[in-house]
Amino acid sequence: MAILNSIMAALQSEAVITDTIGNAMQPVADTATQELSVWELTLAGGIIMIPLAILSVISIYILIERFLAINAAAKEDKTFMKRIKDYIHDGEIESAMNLCKKSDTPYSRLIMKGITRIGRPMNDVLVAIENTGNMEITALGKGLNWLATTAAGAPMLGFLGTVTGMVRAFFALASAGNNANIAVLASGIYEALVTTVAGLIVGIIALFAYNFLVSRLNKVMNQLEAKTMEFMDLLNEPALK
Repeated sequence: MAILNSIMAALQSEAVITDTIGNAMQPVADTATQELSVWELTLAGGIIMIPLAILSVISIYILIERFLAINAAAKEDKTFMKRIKDYIHDGEIESAMNLCKKSDTPYSRLIMKGITRIGRPMNDVLVAIENTGNMEITALGKGLNWLATTAAGAPMLGFLGTVTGMVRAFFALASAGNNANIAVLASGIYEALVTTVAGLIVGIIALFAYNFLVSRLNKVMNQLEAKTMEFMDLLNEPALK
């Protein structure tokens, strides 16, 4: 009989513990079933989300604007150098310069600079072309430094927002006193982590945009170098005959 009473008492204790755990987990379960929209999460991130939003908009703008500019600069007229060669061999320097003006591309501006130096030492012609090429590449690369800075700075801003959010969360927990519970801390923590997620997203976008544009810019640089060498060979041809 004593054994039966002990078993009954154990079962009753287990039921009480189960009810207690169930009541304690109910707020967590209710919270887990709640759904948050992207807009609500954005608002939960606090003031740090404002500079992150600005950085994301600027980065996307630079990506689109620079892609269009570099893509236009990379377009190549396959007959351009042949026509330049014919004009120069025929002594029609003015026609060659007009063709360069009409083309209005980075490599045509390089060739035009070289044409204006015809008659001077070859080294002077090459230096003039290289200086023009450097200016063209600098102009095409405008804004890339901003993308590189955003790629490094956006995650740091996100971490800053997380740290300040954690400080607020623990302050709220301490201020709650006897009413403190895990829900108070958990709500503050997930709000704080929103800025980290946002910062990483913006940083990743800026990093991929930067590397993509740099790869496109390198193709334009290779094109300019090829055109420069082709033009220098063109100027050397009469001396070889």
